[in-house]
Amino acid sequence: MRMPISLSVAVIALAAGQAVAQEVNVYSSRHYNTDQALYDEFTASTGIKVNLIEAKGDALIERMTAEGESSPADVFITVDGSRLARAVEAGLFQPTDSDALTAAVPENLRHPDGLWYGFSTRVRGIVYAKDKVDPSDLASYEDLTDEKWNGRICIRSSSNVYNQSLVASMIASEGIEAAESWSEGIVANMARQPQGGDTDQIKAVAAGECDVAVANHYYLARLIRSDKAEDNAVADSVGMIFPNQDGRGSHANVSGAGVAAHAPNRDAAVKFVEYLATPSAQAYFADGNNEWPVVADVKLTPVLEEWGDIKTDSVAVIAFGEHNADALKVMDRAGWQ
Repeated sequence: MRMPISLSVAVIALAAGQAVAQEVNVYSSRHYNTDQALYDEFTASTGIKVNLIEAKGDALIERMTAEGESSPADVFITVDGSRLARAVEAGLFQPTDSDALTAAVPENLRHPDGLWYGFSTRVRGIVYAKDKVDPSDLASYEDLTDEKWNGRICIRSSSNVYNQSLVASMIASEGIEAAESWSEGIVANMARQPQGGDTDQIKAVAAGECDVAVANHYYLARLIRSDKAEDNAVADSVGMIFPNQDGRGSHANVSGAGVAAHAPNRDAAVKFVEYLATPSAQAYFADGNNEWPVVADVKLTPVLEEWGDIKTDSVAVIAFGEHNADALKVMDRAGWQ
C-alpha cells in the first residue's frame, strides 16, 4: 500500500534525525501585546509554533460551532464565566485530565470536568469620586442600593456580560430575591441610562456625571499606567473600592482556556494549556491586563501591589453560566436597560 505523502515526509524526516514541526492553533478573544510574548516563549521552550486567530469571544464561539468537526482550533481562550459556559453548552471543549492544572488552578476557577481552566482573575469593583465620596460609606455592593446614592450611580447595560455575571454570582450566593432587590436598587439610583463601556463609567465619575460607578479593576489600572496625561488625570480623581471584604468577598471573574473538542493537535494543545498555568506565563497575564494571576507568588504589577491582597468571592465560576438566564430575567424585571 502506498504511504500518504504527509506521512512519508514525516517518516523520512525522522529517519534523517530531523524533528517534525509541531503547531497549535489558538482561538483567542484576548488582544493584549504581552500575549504575543507569551506565545513566543511557549514556542521557544517547546518548539511548538502558535498559530493565532483573534476575535471577540462570541464571534469565535459562532465560528467554532459553524466549523464543527472540521475546526482547526486546538485551544479556545476567552473571558468571563458565562462565555465559557456558552462554549461548554455548544460542545466546543474536551476534557483535559492534567495533574499540573488541577494542582495549579483553584477549584472554583476551573470546570469540574476539566473542560476549561481559569488563568487570571478580574474583580468588579466600585469606582468613586475622591472629592465627593467617603469610601467608608461603600463597604459592599449592597450599600449601592441605599437611597443616599439616588441619582449618583453609573453602570453599564444589562446586556453586558460582566454585569450579568455579577448578578448571577449574587443569585448563587444570596438567592434570586436578594439579587432582584439589589438590581431594583441599582436602577433606582442610576444617574443616567446605561451607556458605554467600563472606561466610560470611570470617565463619567471623573467628569462629575455621577459619583460612583461599577467597573472591572483593570480598566482603572490601565488609566493609571497610561502614558497619556488626560488618562492619568482621570485616574487621579477617582479611587477603587473592593466591596464585601468583611463578607463573601468581591466578585471575581476569569480569563480561561481549554482544549477544543476536535483539536487536530491535541498533545500540543494540552501542553499549551498547561503552560498557561506556569509562573512565567502567569506573569504575562498579570502584566498584560493588570489581572491577578491564579498561581500564588507570581510578581504583580505595581498597581495590583498597591491595591494589596483582595478577598474574592469563592462562588464557583461555573455558577455564572448556570444562573445567567435567571440573571437576565432579574435585571429585566428590575427595568435595567
